[in-house]
Amino acid sequence: MPRFSVIIPAYKVQAYLHECLESVLSQSYADLEVIAVDDRSPDACGEIIDEFAVCDPRVRPLHLPENVGLGRARNAGLAQATGDYVLFLDSDDTLTPDALDAIADRLKETGEPDVLVYDYATTFWTGEAERNRFAAQLTEQGPAPFRLEDRPGLLRVLMVAWNKAYRRDFVARVGLTFPPGYYEDTPWTYPALMTAESIATLDRVCVHYRQRRRGSILSTTSRRHFDVFDQYDRVFAFIDERPELARWRPVLFRRMVDHLTTVFTRPGRLPRGSRAEFLRRARVHYRRYRAPGAPVPLRSRVRHTLVHLGLHRTYRALQAAATLRRRTLKLATKLARALRAGLLQAHYRIQLRLPLRADRAVFSAYWGRGHGCNPGALEAAFRSVAPRVRTAWIARPEHQHTIPPGPRPLRPGTAAYWTALARSKYLVNNVNFDRRLVKRRGQVFVQTQHGTPLKHMGLDLQEHPAAARDMDFEELLRGVDKWDYVLSANRHTTLTWERVYPGGYTTLEYGYPRNDVFQRATAADVARLRETLGIPRDTVAILYAPTHRDYRRTQRPALDLERILHRLGPRFVILARAHYWQPEGLPRGGRVLDVTGHPSVESLCLASDALVTDYSSIMFDYANLDRPIVVHTPDDDWAAYQAARGTYFDLRAFPPGAVARSEDELIDIFATGHWCGSRSAQLRAAFRERFCPYDDGRAAERVVRHVVLGETGQPPVVPLAERRPVPSAAAPTRPTLTTVPQPSGPRTVSERR
Repeated sequence: MPRFSVIIPAYKVQAYLHECLESVLSQSYADLEVIAVDDRSPDACGEIIDEFAVCDPRVRPLHLPENVGLGRARNAGLAQATGDYVLFLDSDDTLTPDALDAIADRLKETGEPDVLVYDYATTFWTGEAERNRFAAQLTEQGPAPFRLEDRPGLLRVLMVAWNKAYRRDFVARVGLTFPPGYYEDTPWTYPALMTAESIATLDRVCVHYRQRRRGSILSTTSRRHFDVFDQYDRVFAFIDERPELARWRPVLFRRMVDHLTTVFTRPGRLPRGSRAEFLRRARVHYRRYRAPGAPVPLRSRVRHTLVHLGLHRTYRALQAAATLRRRTLKLATKLARALRAGLLQAHYRIQLRLPLRADRAVFSAYWGRGHGCNPGALEAAFRSVAPRVRTAWIARPEHQHTIPPGPRPLRPGTAAYWTALARSKYLVNNVNFDRRLVKRRGQVFVQTQHGTPLKHMGLDLQEHPAAARDMDFEELLRGVDKWDYVLSANRHTTLTWERVYPGGYTTLEYGYPRNDVFQRATAADVARLRETLGIPRDTVAILYAPTHRDYRRTQRPALDLERILHRLGPRFVILARAHYWQPEGLPRGGRVLDVTGHPSVESLCLASDALVTDYSSIMFDYANLDRPIVVHTPDDDWAAYQAARGTYFDLRAFPPGAVARSEDELIDIFATGHWCGSRSAQLRAAFRERFCPYDDGRAAERVVRHVVLGETGQPPVVPLAERRPVPSAAAPTRPTLTTVPQPSGPRTVSERR
């Protein structure tokens, strides 16, 4: 008997069925059966199911003699199920990696509940994904398992069958079945939750709920949307048969009215001419099942009243008035913004005519993200080396908290912001300022950049349109013409910048200021940072920092971090940091610590013991710490990256440490201790020699002395051999101390030396 029976009905989804079945059969938890129901689909769904069944005995095909609809197709699959738990999956949706593993663990933790509710994310045909907005209802609240009356807010989560696992004997005992028609989930899900003796939740996205551009039931205009009335008749009939459930009538009444108004108001569902009839039937149901007792929020009272009275024309008039109000407000807001922008630009033009302030400097980084990177280190150096210069920092409102005491905080688009840009002598950024910036005579623009280039940059992107997208190269060069100084960390960077950003600036090959902290930090600083981040004592902390794939619409995680930690054992933790252009972040939980929102990547480097990355420029900075680096570059990914983005040298031929060409090989590198072995140290030494000649802890001081104080003689650079960067907390005295027991099971990848 399998642990899970996954029931997948299929009808006219041949374009999505492969992906759906693969997402289930490739799960790390393999104790399952897939009951794939061909609902007499006129396309190739039946053939696809049979092909999968031939390749995998866990697939049990079921071909129905006639089309019966989604609900009855699920019933047919349910009748064939033999698993302890039953899961339903629509054939255009997918399970997320390791979802069944997480579900199985949670079921065991919570004592085999009748129902387990897990989370989902809506995925759109554009490639975007959006997590369920009621995900907070799935977080731990009190004991688990529980009954519905303990957490009635669970009813706010989408009432569908496919975001839950059901104990099969519970389904049989209650007699749950799906009815025919649209909205068939309604008479299944409400009774399941109301009668369950034990419910548990899993705060993890286990299903990707696909929103197709066309073809889904909810986007189809049809009179079958009237089926919603029959479905609620079934729900209330279920309650009438069980007097102990009568307390749920007020809640279900309110949910019914909300559902009916949703169907009524959503465009494209009801056929033309049927809306008045729909509202009349809604009024009948309102009066039939009205059950006072459930409070109605103020924002919903108008809708409930209109359904109660069946005021079709009034409803339409109010909708039209609301639409007109929204459009009026939108237009008024647009006009107000245009007026404000015009006044601010007039203010800026006036400020441009006033004298420059030689004692003012304004800083920003990463388009207003917050205090940090090279500009952050330079801002601190301005205050210490040239204290007569008053500094200001530009950051968006959500990043204002990162600004330390000292600089004046500025918000983009304010009058103070434009005043600072117009009258400050020194302008410092690691990207460009607002394109409307007018570079005045006497102003000094220091372009710090934000990394050593591995991937193609600037004008070289003309050869890579997939990465460049809609980049305006003329605008790029207009920005370059405003630069007076450009910072560089090494000769490779200098030669690259001067070619891809041609201009009249002066290159300061002094090292990157943001790396100064690596030479100045102490062991106490490292210990404090690790404690702040929650890194357990006596563990090896791996910083995982992949780069952004600007040629991809979506950023798929390249590594299964939980699997890696499971194989390596409890001595390892992973600090997962997604690129700042990847808002959805990386998988987290357990020993995977999500540090994407941490304001200082330098602090994360100091707190870690090793770096795992792909093509991110963080490797050039991290090398200054002289700590192990492992590069993850699968063959197909490396080829795609080179083709779409281009690289300035073959990273795999000149790496900063061990190279993993697969996830298993990455695990092998850490499991055997190769990550911190002598060969890795040799590769890192050669890499540092080439790319870290000036990062000795005084780069920021050199820049300020040259740019602000006008000093030509600079402090001598400390040779690499004489630098003593702070060691990691788990720094080994000999390589064997960092090895771990070999993972259980067969070795799939040989050790690479």
